[in-house]
Order: sequence, then C-alpha cells, then structure tokens
Amino acid sequence: MKKFRWSNLYLVVVFILLYVPIFYLIFYSFNDGGTMNDFTGFTFEHYQSVFQDTRLMIIVLNTFMLAFLSALLATVIGTFGAMGIYYTKKRRTRTALLSLNNVLLVSPDVIIGASFLIFFTMIGNLFRGFSLGFFSVLLSHVAFSIPIVVLMVLPKLQEMNDSMIDAARDLGANNLQVIKNIILPFLTPGVIAGYFMAFTYSLDDFAVTFFVTGNGFSTLSVEIYSRARQGISLEINALSTLVFLFSMILVVGYYFISKENVSKKLRKNRRAEVANLR
Repeated sequence: MKKFRWSNLYLVVVFILLYVPIFYLIFYSFNDGGTMNDFTGFTFEHYQSVFQDTRLMIIVLNTFMLAFLSALLATVIGTFGAMGIYYTKKRRTRTALLSLNNVLLVSPDVIIGASFLIFFTMIGNLFRGFSLGFFSVLLSHVAFSIPIVVLMVLPKLQEMNDSMIDAARDLGANNLQVIKNIILPFLTPGVIAGYFMAFTYSLDDFAVTFFVTGNGFSTLSVEIYSRARQGISLEINALSTLVFLFSMILVVGYYFISKENVSKKLRKNRRAEVANLR
C-alpha cells in the first residue's frame, strides 16, 4: 500500500480552488436563463451574442494584435538585453542591471500603471499630438514584458558552453555570425518560452492597461471589467470561456514546441556521441 502524502492532497486542493470557479463559469455560459443561479437549459445563444457584437469583436482583435506585437518587441529587446547583462564583464554592473530588470517584476501593478500614466501625460503635454490609446498601451506592455523575457533567456545563456563561441571566433566568425549561428539557435527554447510568457501577461493584464487606455481604445480585460460592473451577463461567461480555451491551446502548443526542441537536442547529442565513438 502506498504511503499517503500530504503534498498530493495539497495539490488536489489547489487545483480544485483554481479550476472549479473556471468550470463553473464555463458551465453557466451555456445556460438558457439569464442568471447563474439556476441552470434552466442548454443553449449557444450567449456565444452567438458575442460574435454578433461588432464592438466586442474589434476589441478582441485589438487585444490579440496588442499581445502579439508587444510580445514580439519584448522578446527581441529582452533577448538582446539578457545577452547584454550576461556578457557584462564587471560583476557589480551586471548585478545592478539585473536588479533594475527585476524592478518591474516586484513592483505592484497599480504603481506601474500610475507611473506610466504620469509619464504619458508628461509626453502629451510636451507633444500635443500624443494621447492615450494603442501606442501608450503597447509601450507599457512591452516595458513590463521585457523583464519576463530576460529571466527566461538568462538561464539558457548560463547553460551555454562559451568554448563554442571561442571556437567560432578562432575560425574567423564575426560578432553577427556568432550571434546568428551560435547564440540564437542555442537560446531558441528560452526565447520561445519568453515570447509565450510575454504574450499571456499582455493578454490578461488589467491593472496597467486600465491606467493607460484612452477613450478610443480598450482591451478584453478592461471591457470585461466594465461590463461586469453593469451587472451579471452570461455573455461575459461566454467571452471568458473562449479566452480560456485559447489560452489552453497556447499552453498545449508551447508544450509540443518545447517537446520537439528537446527531442532535436537529444538526437543531436546522440549523433555527436556516435561520431565521437567512430
């Protein structure tokens, strides 16, 4: 008989607390009634209402476009930022840069959002053409996503064997060739992880986005909050269900991509071992 472990019970309780409210929300998204008190019948009416809401569809497209673009920019900047931190020769400077990178991770979202609001207000006072909207939200999302990418990429840099770079330089490779052919291929798993993390953070961020959105632009999180304040609507359930399913697809996709990268790395190591034996 297997020994009972409290850790297993703890995990079960945690997963119940996390997923039961989500499944409760999904269950009532198919309710024929207008409340979440009694399930009166099965219907897709609320999902049809979501897709028929033109304004909501525009907000969905804006949200995903914002998430894709901010994650892409943050991944590029964060990857080269991680390389800059890792290859900084002075230890104090490297520690200071890493500490500054982590400031946005440990700071409360409300403080970050208020800081960005003050910053963009100052820019708006200096440049009359600038106003809160898509670009202010985009810049904010890129800013708080960069530290996430840096922390995803740095461990891969620490795992990398620096002798590969030395060998490439001895063979006459320049800095661009070293980055393109040696460093970036090795960092690919960390870069992909950083992109997915930045994308999900941008997709569900509310606190920072709430401060920096203008009258002509909104995201899903802000829209759902605004509609929830007006009263319970099962359209919110349907919309939240679709977002949750999309997030699950992203997680599954990331799992298979990571698994494929690991398999390629194992095959490459096996071929190298066979070559060494010969």
